[in-house]
Amino acid sequence: MWRLKVSEGGGPWLRSVNNFLAGRCGSSTPTTARRSSAPRSTECAGSSPRTASRRGSHRTSSCACSGGPLDAALRLFRSLPPAVHPDSTTFVLALSACARLGDLSIGEFVKISASEAGYRNDIFVCSSLLVCAVKYAKQKHLQVDLPAIKPVDSAEVTEETILTSLRRALSQHSSLQAHDGHWAGDFSGLMFIMPILIFALHVTGTLDTVLSTEHRREICRYIYNHQNEDGGWGTQVLGPSTMFGSCLNYVTLRLLDEVDNNALTKGRAWILSHGSAAAIPQWGKIWLSVVGLYEWSGNNSIIPELWLVPHFLPIHPGRFWCFCRLVYMPMSYLYGKKFVGPITPTILAIREEVYSVPYHEIDWNKARDACAKEDLRYPRSLLQNVIWTCLNKFVEPILNCWPVNKLRDIALKNLMKHIHYEDKSTKYIGVCPINKALDMICCWIEDPNSDALKLHLPRIYDYLWLAEDGMKAQVYDGCQSWEIAFIVQAYFSTDLVNEFGPTLRNAHEFIKSSQVLENHPDSETYYRHRSKGSWTLSTADNGWSVSDCTAEALKALLLLSKFSPNLVGDPIKGERLYDAVDCLLSFMNKDGTFSTYECKRTTSLLEVLNPSETFLNIIVDYPSVECTSSVLQALIMFKELYPGYRKEEIAKCVKNASKFIEDKQRKDGSWFGTWGICFTYGTFFGVKGLIASGRTYENSTSLRKACNFLLSKQLSTGGWGETYLSCETEAYVEATGPHAVNTAWAMLALIYAGQVERDPAPLYHAAKELINMQLETGEFPQQEHVGCSNCSIYFNYGNYRNLFPIWALGEFRRRLLAKN
Repeated sequence: MWRLKVSEGGGPWLRSVNNFLAGRCGSSTPTTARRSSAPRSTECAGSSPRTASRRGSHRTSSCACSGGPLDAALRLFRSLPPAVHPDSTTFVLALSACARLGDLSIGEFVKISASEAGYRNDIFVCSSLLVCAVKYAKQKHLQVDLPAIKPVDSAEVTEETILTSLRRALSQHSSLQAHDGHWAGDFSGLMFIMPILIFALHVTGTLDTVLSTEHRREICRYIYNHQNEDGGWGTQVLGPSTMFGSCLNYVTLRLLDEVDNNALTKGRAWILSHGSAAAIPQWGKIWLSVVGLYEWSGNNSIIPELWLVPHFLPIHPGRFWCFCRLVYMPMSYLYGKKFVGPITPTILAIREEVYSVPYHEIDWNKARDACAKEDLRYPRSLLQNVIWTCLNKFVEPILNCWPVNKLRDIALKNLMKHIHYEDKSTKYIGVCPINKALDMICCWIEDPNSDALKLHLPRIYDYLWLAEDGMKAQVYDGCQSWEIAFIVQAYFSTDLVNEFGPTLRNAHEFIKSSQVLENHPDSETYYRHRSKGSWTLSTADNGWSVSDCTAEALKALLLLSKFSPNLVGDPIKGERLYDAVDCLLSFMNKDGTFSTYECKRTTSLLEVLNPSETFLNIIVDYPSVECTSSVLQALIMFKELYPGYRKEEIAKCVKNASKFIEDKQRKDGSWFGTWGICFTYGTFFGVKGLIASGRTYENSTSLRKACNFLLSKQLSTGGWGETYLSCETEAYVEATGPHAVNTAWAMLALIYAGQVERDPAPLYHAAKELINMQLETGEFPQQEHVGCSNCSIYFNYGNYRNLFPIWALGEFRRRLLAKN
């Protein structure tokens, strides 16, 4: 069984600025110890690999497990092969074991399995599930209000119905709060993150050191669970098979000592039938080169000397979006070194498995420009072909000739200085798992016995998450600070603060303790933006300040400051609020807009240098409606409470930011979402920003168009549903059914734009949809992922499915009470 470690750390190779607050270093540890009395937000391993109905199903429950006969019984239940069809007695006994253990997460899995087996309405199974839920609630000191109220139509939605739904949702959600105040959750969805971590561990010879047998088993289970029916794997859970996802996951299984089985056979067949590993896109070519499965001569040049050009030039990497420069920085080091990991018998065997011709006969010059059509999102232009041809045929050969090759040594040493700085400033977490894995390999190349490598290893666990579908790697080390700021706002929308004071007090302390208090030393030398006063997406240890994360945290703190300290804890010191505002204003672009991690530093014309065929818009940190709206709202809230501080600058920012939001609105009234799916998300932020800046439905054409757009997309059932394809097509793509989070975003936008006062009927219809979606536990269902980036990668925010429906229902109820 497994236990998630939250805010725990120690030992000589772990570093932290705030005692590992919300960190998961050493997380998801196999254990048979007795259950801890502290609440844990975690997942227990335990589902058979029945993938069709599990795709994208990542549930978050509070769970801690103990050993003994009950555990043995549950392990036996989970080990039943898919072909076995248990009877109702088996499910009743399994639920009884869950009740004895107080383990609702496994109970939820058993319930789903029983439903799939046809026992959804079986009286004995339902009774056992009820006992399990009640016992769990008693352990958590909760009041369980069963059965759930399920209105049949909109007419049955009343203020009291909404209140009952909210209390059920808040009771369950508050029980999932970790002891340090945050809500842990699944922040995954990309199928290439775990492979690159495994590659890094393999190359550095630390695979067995970091991953136990149990880790390996759960990692393999996750990969098998998300294999597509055609045999391949996608770049992400959402979407079809790609060469990038298929090759990396196939190789990962082989490195984890998986041998010929039906899944591997199907995976290999997909790879060979779609052009073989020679057709993998650029990022895949680099990773396969590192592990010895592809030749460096088959890569386009990533010259490390680019880092030596004067910084004032727009092509200097220090002007690129931080993710781009921090990923390509170690990539260019590895390219400059032409590094290849150990060639083991397994590597030699894989070479024969993933290519359609013998490895030594592959034409690497031809392979350099090959890319499977499934991966080709960004075909190269004529200008790009000219640039890469010049780099490959002229620039790279010259740079390798004496005496010019002396520059390469200087460039490589310079890159290692930047790599070490990034590692130290993020406590070896990295800005993301991609650059962490690459940096780790670079540190090992420099010195296999270095302290840097030893500091990297324990931070691998920060990225691991265990769920029903197996062990996965997250897209970041979490989104703790981002989600908790929204959670606080959601709780306040319900007007039930007095009932959940302890929960908000803990959240308050977490937010205060997560603020970055100092700038990183020598930040300008290493192209880092100001960090003092900011919040990160995840933890203070991560160290990377983000504009909208800082803004939403500031909004949450300002809300909390309006309530009695006896209820929600002492407010943050005013000086630290000023630091946050100073940091926000430092993020402002010249035109008053806001990007993510830094200001926009170079021209979008440099996207011509994007070497990736798969990922769009990675060179520039573009301003977005969401970031601009969040900062705009935060500054206006701050100005109301502190009207004298930087008054003129804030006023100028509000004017420019609101104009940017209006200008970015599309003709149909929507806003395109950059960081969420997609038009419902963007429109939610667009509307909130304009309302905060003083626009109303009556005086703003933009708001009227936005409301008309949303109302036109409401489904006949009352909700909204939008798929990830909206991001790729840049046009609204309706889902087959309603999505709880899309519905909540649309509801909130309409509510803030005054829909309750004009005509609440569409909102009653939507509220009915959300309440009917609510599960017996009080939670809302996990549906298709709603997080996105670069219009090309999609992932799951674990707490969105609960916090936004709570927020929407709470705000709706509050407006109804005010109206009446």
